[in-house]
Amino acid sequence: MITVAEAKNIIAAHVQPLPTVTIDLQDAAGMRLAADLFSPINLPPFNQSAVDGYAFAYSSWQPGKPLTLKGEIPAGAMPATAIALSMAVRIFTGAMLPIGADTVVMQEKTTVQNGALYIEDEALTAGANVRLQGADIQKGVLALAADTVLQPAAIGFVAGLGIDKVAVQQKPVVHIIVTGNELQQPGTPLTGAKVYESNSYMLRAALQQIGVAVQVICCEDDFNTLSACIVTALQQADIVLLTGGVSVGDYDFVPAAAAACGVQPLFHKIRQRPGKPLYFGKKDTKLVFGLPGNPSSVLTCFYEYVWYALHLLNYSIRPIQIKQVPLLTPVQKNTTLTHFLKANYDGKTVQPLGAQESYRLSSFATANCLIVIPENVQYMSPGDIAEIHLLPANDF
Repeated sequence: MITVAEAKNIIAAHVQPLPTVTIDLQDAAGMRLAADLFSPINLPPFNQSAVDGYAFAYSSWQPGKPLTLKGEIPAGAMPATAIALSMAVRIFTGAMLPIGADTVVMQEKTTVQNGALYIEDEALTAGANVRLQGADIQKGVLALAADTVLQPAAIGFVAGLGIDKVAVQQKPVVHIIVTGNELQQPGTPLTGAKVYESNSYMLRAALQQIGVAVQVICCEDDFNTLSACIVTALQQADIVLLTGGVSVGDYDFVPAAAAACGVQPLFHKIRQRPGKPLYFGKKDTKLVFGLPGNPSSVLTCFYEYVWYALHLLNYSIRPIQIKQVPLLTPVQKNTTLTHFLKANYDGKTVQPLGAQESYRLSSFATANCLIVIPENVQYMSPGDIAEIHLLPANDF
Protein backbone atom coordinates (compact mmCIF):
# COMPACT_ATOMS: atom_id res chain seq x y z
CA MET A 1 0.00 0.00 0.00
CA ILE A 2 1.06 3.57 -0.65
CA THR A 3 0.33 6.73 1.33
CA VAL A 4 -2.35 9.30 0.52
CA ALA A 5 0.34 11.80 -0.52
CA GLU A 6 2.04 9.24 -2.77
CA ALA A 7 -1.26 8.42 -4.47
CA LYS A 8 -1.94 12.09 -5.23
CA ASN A 9 1.59 12.56 -6.54
CA ILE A 10 1.10 9.63 -8.91
CA ILE A 11 -2.17 11.11 -10.17
CA ALA A 12 -0.54 14.51 -10.71
CA ALA A 13 2.30 12.91 -12.65
CA HIS A 14 -0.06 11.18 -15.08
CA VAL A 15 -2.73 13.81 -15.74
CA GLN A 16 -2.34 16.41 -18.48
CA PRO A 17 -4.78 19.31 -19.02
CA LEU A 18 -7.36 18.72 -21.72
CA PRO A 19 -6.91 20.64 -24.99
CA THR A 20 -8.41 24.00 -25.88
CA VAL A 21 -11.67 24.07 -27.82
CA THR A 22 -13.79 26.88 -29.27
CA ILE A 23 -17.40 26.73 -28.11
CA ASP A 24 -20.54 28.85 -28.24
CA LEU A 25 -20.57 31.57 -25.61
CA GLN A 26 -23.95 30.37 -24.37
CA ASP A 27 -22.35 27.03 -23.43
CA ALA A 28 -19.31 28.52 -21.67
CA ALA A 29 -20.74 29.39 -18.24
CA GLY A 30 -18.35 28.46 -15.45
CA MET A 31 -15.49 27.62 -17.80
CA ARG A 32 -12.12 29.40 -17.97
CA LEU A 33 -10.83 31.32 -20.95
CA ALA A 34 -7.94 29.55 -22.61
CA ALA A 35 -6.49 32.75 -24.12
CA ASP A 36 -6.56 36.50 -23.62
CA LEU A 37 -9.67 38.10 -25.12
CA PHE A 38 -9.35 41.58 -26.69
CA SER A 39 -12.25 43.88 -27.44
CA PRO A 40 -13.11 44.04 -31.15
CA ILE A 41 -15.13 47.26 -30.67
CA ASN A 42 -15.48 50.35 -28.55
CA LEU A 43 -18.08 49.89 -25.84
CA PRO A 44 -20.33 51.82 -25.98
CA PRO A 45 -19.76 51.90 -29.74
CA PHE A 46 -20.89 55.56 -29.93
CA ASN A 47 -21.74 58.46 -27.62
CA GLN A 48 -24.95 57.28 -26.03
CA SER A 49 -27.72 58.79 -23.93
CA ALA A 50 -27.88 57.40 -20.40
CA VAL A 51 -31.45 58.61 -19.77
CA ASP A 52 -34.70 59.55 -21.45
CA GLY A 53 -34.45 63.28 -22.06
CA TYR A 54 -33.17 65.90 -24.48
CA ALA A 55 -29.76 66.20 -26.15
CA PHE A 56 -28.12 69.52 -26.97
CA ALA A 57 -24.80 71.37 -27.14
CA TYR A 58 -24.07 72.61 -23.63
CA SER A 59 -22.12 75.64 -24.84
CA SER A 60 -25.14 76.93 -26.78
CA TRP A 61 -27.48 76.91 -23.77
CA GLN A 62 -27.99 79.80 -21.40
CA PRO A 63 -29.86 79.07 -18.15
CA GLY A 64 -33.38 80.43 -18.28
CA LYS A 65 -33.48 80.62 -22.05
CA PRO A 66 -35.29 77.95 -24.07
CA LEU A 67 -33.84 75.71 -26.76
CA THR A 68 -35.69 75.04 -29.97
CA LEU A 69 -36.94 71.43 -29.92
CA LYS A 70 -36.81 69.44 -33.13
CA GLY A 71 -37.21 65.71 -33.79
CA GLU A 72 -36.45 62.64 -31.72
CA ILE A 73 -33.98 59.80 -31.65
CA PRO A 74 -35.17 56.43 -30.29
CA ALA A 75 -32.69 53.70 -29.32
CA GLY A 76 -31.36 51.93 -32.40
CA ALA A 77 -32.08 54.79 -34.82
CA MET A 78 -29.40 56.81 -36.57
CA PRO A 79 -29.74 60.57 -35.98
CA ALA A 80 -31.13 62.18 -39.11
CA THR A 81 -28.88 65.24 -38.97
CA ALA A 82 -26.38 67.02 -36.82
CA ILE A 83 -27.80 69.26 -34.14
CA ALA A 84 -27.62 73.04 -34.59
CA LEU A 85 -26.68 75.49 -31.88
CA SER A 86 -29.51 76.51 -29.53
CA MET A 87 -31.45 73.43 -30.57
CA ALA A 88 -32.38 70.22 -28.72
CA VAL A 89 -33.64 66.81 -29.81
CA ARG A 90 -35.80 64.35 -27.92
CA ILE A 91 -33.65 61.28 -27.11
CA PHE A 92 -34.17 57.98 -25.33
CA THR A 93 -31.96 55.76 -23.18
CA GLY A 94 -29.30 53.99 -25.24
CA ALA A 95 -29.81 56.16 -28.33
CA MET A 96 -26.91 57.65 -30.30
CA LEU A 97 -26.21 61.32 -29.71
CA PRO A 98 -26.34 63.39 -32.88
CA ILE A 99 -23.25 65.24 -34.06
CA GLY A 100 -22.99 68.51 -32.19
CA ALA A 101 -24.70 67.31 -29.00
CA ASP A 102 -22.64 66.64 -25.89
CA THR A 103 -25.13 66.80 -23.01
CA VAL A 104 -28.49 65.24 -22.12
CA VAL A 105 -30.96 66.66 -19.63
CA MET A 106 -33.41 64.29 -17.94
CA GLN A 107 -36.99 64.73 -19.11
CA GLU A 108 -38.15 65.10 -15.48
CA LYS A 109 -36.19 68.34 -15.25
CA THR A 110 -37.64 70.06 -18.29
CA THR A 111 -40.79 71.79 -19.52
CA VAL A 112 -41.89 71.90 -23.15
CA GLN A 113 -44.05 74.78 -24.37
CA ASN A 114 -44.92 75.45 -28.01
CA GLY A 115 -41.90 73.63 -29.34
CA ALA A 116 -39.50 75.25 -26.91
CA LEU A 117 -37.54 73.32 -24.27
CA TYR A 118 -37.00 74.92 -20.87
CA ILE A 119 -34.30 73.27 -18.76
CA GLU A 120 -34.96 73.31 -15.01
CA ASP A 121 -31.82 71.62 -13.73
CA GLU A 122 -29.57 74.01 -11.86
CA ALA A 123 -26.96 71.30 -11.27
CA LEU A 124 -26.65 70.33 -14.93
CA THR A 125 -23.06 70.23 -16.22
CA ALA A 126 -21.49 69.75 -19.62
CA GLY A 127 -21.43 66.08 -20.64
CA ALA A 128 -24.11 65.07 -18.14
CA ASN A 129 -26.05 61.83 -18.76
CA VAL A 130 -23.85 60.80 -21.69
CA ARG A 131 -22.04 57.48 -22.00
CA LEU A 132 -18.97 58.31 -24.04
CA GLN A 133 -17.79 56.03 -26.84
CA GLY A 134 -15.37 53.46 -25.41
CA ALA A 135 -16.08 54.49 -21.79
CA ASP A 136 -16.44 50.85 -20.73
CA ILE A 137 -13.69 49.48 -22.95
CA GLN A 138 -11.90 50.65 -26.07
CA LYS A 139 -11.24 48.66 -29.23
CA GLY A 140 -8.09 46.51 -29.03
CA VAL A 141 -7.84 46.66 -25.24
CA LEU A 142 -7.62 43.46 -23.15
CA ALA A 143 -11.18 42.61 -22.15
CA LEU A 144 -10.64 39.42 -20.14
CA ALA A 145 -7.36 37.68 -19.39
CA ALA A 146 -6.72 34.00 -20.00
CA ASP A 147 -7.85 31.83 -17.07
CA THR A 148 -10.76 34.14 -16.25
CA VAL A 149 -13.82 32.18 -15.10
CA LEU A 150 -16.80 32.96 -17.31
CA GLN A 151 -19.34 33.87 -14.65
CA PRO A 152 -22.70 35.40 -15.69
CA ALA A 153 -21.41 39.00 -15.73
CA ALA A 154 -18.38 37.96 -17.81
CA ILE A 155 -20.68 36.14 -20.25
CA GLY A 156 -22.78 39.31 -20.58
CA PHE A 157 -19.68 41.46 -21.05
CA VAL A 158 -18.34 39.23 -23.81
CA ALA A 159 -21.74 39.11 -25.54
CA GLY A 160 -21.87 42.91 -25.38
CA LEU A 161 -18.63 42.98 -27.36
CA GLY A 162 -20.34 41.00 -30.13
CA ILE A 163 -18.38 37.82 -29.46
CA ASP A 164 -20.38 34.59 -29.73
CA LYS A 165 -17.60 32.00 -29.47
CA VAL A 166 -14.75 31.65 -26.97
CA ALA A 167 -11.70 29.45 -26.55
CA VAL A 168 -11.89 27.42 -23.35
CA GLN A 169 -10.33 24.33 -21.88
CA GLN A 170 -12.29 21.24 -22.84
CA LYS A 171 -14.41 19.73 -20.08
CA PRO A 172 -13.85 16.07 -19.26
CA VAL A 173 -16.32 13.33 -20.16
CA VAL A 174 -16.87 10.69 -17.48
CA HIS A 175 -18.30 7.19 -17.78
CA ILE A 176 -19.40 5.32 -14.66
CA ILE A 177 -19.43 1.53 -14.72
CA VAL A 178 -21.41 0.08 -11.83
CA THR A 179 -20.56 -3.53 -11.03
CA GLY A 180 -22.40 -5.99 -8.81
CA ASN A 181 -24.88 -8.82 -9.32
CA GLU A 182 -26.57 -7.83 -6.06
CA LEU A 183 -27.62 -4.39 -7.27
CA GLN A 184 -31.18 -3.35 -8.06
CA GLN A 185 -32.30 0.03 -9.37
CA PRO A 186 -34.43 2.24 -7.08
CA GLY A 187 -38.13 2.49 -7.83
CA THR A 188 -39.12 -1.17 -7.43
CA PRO A 189 -39.58 -3.37 -4.33
CA LEU A 190 -36.43 -5.23 -3.31
CA THR A 191 -36.30 -8.84 -4.32
CA GLY A 192 -34.31 -11.75 -2.93
CA ALA A 193 -30.85 -10.78 -1.65
CA LYS A 194 -30.66 -7.56 -3.67
CA VAL A 195 -29.73 -4.06 -2.46
CA TYR A 196 -30.49 -0.74 -4.10
CA GLU A 197 -27.77 0.75 -6.30
CA SER A 198 -26.89 4.26 -5.09
CA ASN A 199 -23.28 4.85 -6.11
CA SER A 200 -24.01 6.01 -9.64
CA TYR A 201 -26.71 8.38 -8.37
CA MET A 202 -24.37 10.25 -6.04
CA LEU A 203 -21.45 10.26 -8.48
CA ARG A 204 -23.65 11.56 -11.28
CA ALA A 205 -24.99 14.27 -8.95
CA ALA A 206 -21.48 15.35 -7.93
CA LEU A 207 -20.38 15.55 -11.56
CA GLN A 208 -23.50 17.34 -12.75
CA GLN A 209 -22.84 20.06 -10.16
CA ILE A 210 -19.76 21.03 -12.14
CA GLY A 211 -21.22 20.55 -15.60
CA VAL A 212 -19.35 17.34 -16.45
CA ALA A 213 -21.00 15.04 -18.97
CA VAL A 214 -21.74 11.61 -17.46
CA GLN A 215 -22.87 8.24 -18.78
CA VAL A 216 -23.72 5.30 -16.51
CA ILE A 217 -23.35 1.64 -17.45
CA CYS A 218 -24.53 -1.18 -15.17
CA CYS A 219 -22.45 -4.34 -15.53
CA GLU A 220 -22.77 -7.78 -14.00
CA ASP A 221 -19.87 -9.44 -12.20
CA ASP A 222 -18.46 -11.23 -15.22
CA PHE A 223 -14.92 -10.81 -16.54
CA ASN A 224 -15.80 -10.77 -20.23
CA THR A 225 -18.81 -8.52 -19.83
CA LEU A 226 -16.85 -6.10 -17.67
CA SER A 227 -13.95 -6.05 -20.13
CA ALA A 228 -16.34 -5.15 -22.95
CA CYS A 229 -17.82 -2.32 -20.86
CA ILE A 230 -14.36 -0.94 -20.11
CA VAL A 231 -13.37 -1.01 -23.80
CA THR A 232 -16.48 0.96 -24.74
CA ALA A 233 -15.99 3.49 -21.95
CA LEU A 234 -12.31 4.05 -22.84
CA GLN A 235 -13.31 4.86 -26.42
CA GLN A 236 -15.69 7.62 -25.34
CA ALA A 237 -14.60 9.06 -21.98
CA ASP A 238 -11.65 10.90 -20.49
CA ILE A 239 -12.20 9.27 -17.09
CA VAL A 240 -13.72 5.87 -16.39
CA LEU A 241 -15.03 5.29 -12.87
CA LEU A 242 -15.81 1.74 -11.78
CA THR A 243 -17.60 1.07 -8.51
CA GLY A 244 -17.05 -2.24 -6.72
CA GLY A 245 -14.99 -5.20 -7.79
CA VAL A 246 -11.58 -3.79 -6.80
CA SER A 247 -10.80 -5.87 -3.73
CA VAL A 248 -9.58 -9.49 -3.53
CA GLY A 249 -12.81 -11.48 -3.73
CA ASP A 250 -13.56 -14.14 -6.31
CA TYR A 251 -15.90 -11.72 -8.12
CA ASP A 252 -13.61 -8.67 -8.00
CA PHE A 253 -12.66 -8.52 -11.67
CA VAL A 254 -11.83 -4.80 -12.11
CA PRO A 255 -8.00 -4.89 -11.94
CA ALA A 256 -7.71 -7.94 -14.21
CA ALA A 257 -10.35 -6.70 -16.67
CA ALA A 258 -8.67 -3.29 -16.85
CA ALA A 259 -5.31 -4.92 -17.54
CA ALA A 260 -6.87 -7.04 -20.28
CA CYS A 261 -8.10 -3.81 -21.90
CA GLY A 262 -4.59 -2.34 -21.95
CA VAL A 263 -4.88 -0.17 -18.84
CA GLN A 264 -1.56 0.34 -17.06
CA PRO A 265 -2.03 -0.01 -13.28
CA LEU A 266 -0.39 2.89 -11.42
CA PHE A 267 -1.46 2.03 -7.89
CA HIS A 268 -3.84 -0.30 -6.08
CA LYS A 269 -4.55 0.16 -2.36
CA ILE A 270 -3.84 3.20 -0.20
CA ARG A 271 -3.12 3.37 3.50
CA GLN A 272 -6.42 5.02 4.32
CA ARG A 273 -9.91 4.41 5.69
CA PRO A 274 -12.38 4.34 4.11
CA GLY A 275 -11.40 3.43 0.56
CA LYS A 276 -8.26 1.35 1.05
CA PRO A 277 -8.71 -0.80 -2.14
CA LEU A 278 -8.73 2.24 -4.49
CA TYR A 279 -7.30 1.44 -7.95
CA PHE A 280 -5.86 3.94 -10.45
CA GLY A 281 -4.64 3.20 -13.96
CA LYS A 282 -4.17 4.82 -17.34
CA LYS A 283 -4.44 3.93 -21.00
CA ASP A 284 -2.89 6.54 -23.28
CA THR A 285 -4.49 9.75 -21.91
CA LYS A 286 -7.55 7.98 -20.46
CA LEU A 287 -7.77 7.66 -16.67
CA VAL A 288 -9.35 4.72 -14.86
CA PHE A 289 -10.38 4.75 -11.20
CA GLY A 290 -11.59 1.58 -9.53
CA LEU A 291 -13.60 2.81 -6.55
CA PRO A 292 -14.60 0.49 -3.68
CA GLY A 293 -18.19 -0.65 -3.56
CA ASN A 294 -19.24 0.72 -0.16
CA PRO A 295 -20.98 4.07 -0.65
CA SER A 296 -18.98 6.14 1.85
CA SER A 297 -15.75 4.73 0.43
CA VAL A 298 -16.89 5.61 -3.08
CA LEU A 299 -17.71 9.21 -2.24
CA THR A 300 -14.62 9.75 -0.10
CA CYS A 301 -12.35 8.47 -2.86
CA PHE A 302 -14.22 10.53 -5.41
CA TYR A 303 -13.66 13.79 -3.52
CA GLU A 304 -10.09 13.00 -2.51
CA TYR A 305 -8.75 11.59 -5.80
CA VAL A 306 -11.16 11.77 -8.72
CA TRP A 307 -11.97 15.42 -8.05
CA TYR A 308 -8.23 16.14 -7.94
CA ALA A 309 -7.81 14.52 -11.37
CA LEU A 310 -10.79 16.47 -12.72
CA HIS A 311 -9.20 19.72 -11.55
CA LEU A 312 -5.90 18.81 -13.24
CA LEU A 313 -7.75 18.02 -16.47
CA ASN A 314 -9.68 21.29 -16.41
CA TYR A 315 -8.72 24.14 -14.09
CA SER A 316 -12.22 25.62 -14.19
CA ILE A 317 -13.11 22.79 -11.78
CA ARG A 318 -12.07 24.27 -8.46
CA PRO A 319 -9.87 22.18 -6.18
CA ILE A 320 -11.31 20.96 -2.90
CA GLN A 321 -11.00 23.75 -0.34
CA ILE A 322 -8.77 22.93 2.64
CA LYS A 323 -8.96 24.60 6.06
CA GLN A 324 -7.21 24.23 9.40
CA VAL A 325 -9.81 24.49 12.20
CA PRO A 326 -10.16 23.43 15.86
CA LEU A 327 -11.97 20.24 16.80
CA LEU A 328 -15.12 20.58 18.88
CA THR A 329 -14.93 17.02 20.24
CA PRO A 330 -12.10 14.47 20.46
CA VAL A 331 -11.32 11.88 17.79
CA GLN A 332 -9.53 8.58 18.21
CA LYS A 333 -8.44 5.78 15.89
CA ASN A 334 -6.58 2.52 16.44
CA THR A 335 -4.87 2.11 13.06
CA THR A 336 -1.85 3.60 11.31
CA LEU A 337 -4.00 4.50 8.32
CA THR A 338 -5.05 8.00 7.28
CA HIS A 339 -8.69 8.41 8.26
CA PHE A 340 -11.24 10.60 6.49
CA LEU A 341 -14.08 11.33 8.91
CA LYS A 342 -17.45 12.68 7.88
CA ALA A 343 -18.02 15.92 9.78
CA ASN A 344 -19.78 19.27 9.99
CA TYR A 345 -17.95 22.59 9.94
CA ASP A 346 -19.87 25.59 11.34
CA GLY A 347 -17.46 28.25 10.13
CA LYS A 348 -15.41 28.16 13.35
CA THR A 349 -15.04 24.59 14.59
CA VAL A 350 -15.51 21.11 13.17
CA GLN A 351 -17.59 18.31 14.67
CA PRO A 352 -17.07 14.66 13.60
CA LEU A 353 -20.31 12.80 12.98
CA GLY A 354 -21.41 9.31 13.92
CA ALA A 355 -21.96 6.41 11.52
CA GLN A 356 -18.40 6.48 10.15
CA GLU A 357 -18.52 2.95 8.73
CA SER A 358 -17.85 2.73 5.00
CA TYR A 359 -21.26 1.24 4.17
CA ARG A 360 -23.20 4.04 5.91
CA LEU A 361 -24.30 7.12 4.00
CA SER A 362 -26.70 8.53 6.61
CA SER A 363 -24.05 10.75 8.18
CA PHE A 364 -22.44 11.62 4.83
CA ALA A 365 -25.86 12.90 3.73
CA THR A 366 -25.62 15.71 6.30
CA ALA A 367 -21.83 16.24 6.31
CA ASN A 368 -20.23 19.29 4.75
CA CYS A 369 -16.58 18.30 5.13
CA LEU A 370 -14.10 15.49 5.81
CA ILE A 371 -11.67 15.60 8.72
CA VAL A 372 -8.24 14.22 7.80
CA ILE A 373 -6.54 12.27 10.60
CA PRO A 374 -2.94 11.48 9.52
CA GLU A 375 -1.41 8.01 9.69
CA ASN A 376 0.77 8.75 12.70
CA VAL A 377 -1.97 10.37 14.81
CA GLN A 378 -4.11 8.19 17.07
CA TYR A 379 -5.84 10.80 19.22
CA MET A 380 -6.82 14.45 18.92
CA SER A 381 -8.26 16.53 21.77
CA PRO A 382 -10.95 19.22 21.63
CA GLY A 383 -9.31 22.42 20.47
CA ASP A 384 -6.58 20.65 18.49
CA ILE A 385 -6.23 22.00 14.96
CA ALA A 386 -7.44 19.55 12.31
CA GLU A 387 -7.25 19.66 8.54
CA ILE A 388 -10.65 19.57 6.90
CA HIS A 389 -11.62 19.22 3.25
CA LEU A 390 -14.83 21.09 2.44
CA LEU A 391 -17.26 19.26 0.20
CA PRO A 392 -17.68 21.37 -2.96
CA ALA A 393 -21.34 22.30 -2.48
CA ASN A 394 -20.58 23.59 1.00
CA ASP A 395 -17.68 26.03 0.47
CA PHE A 396 -17.52 28.67 3.20
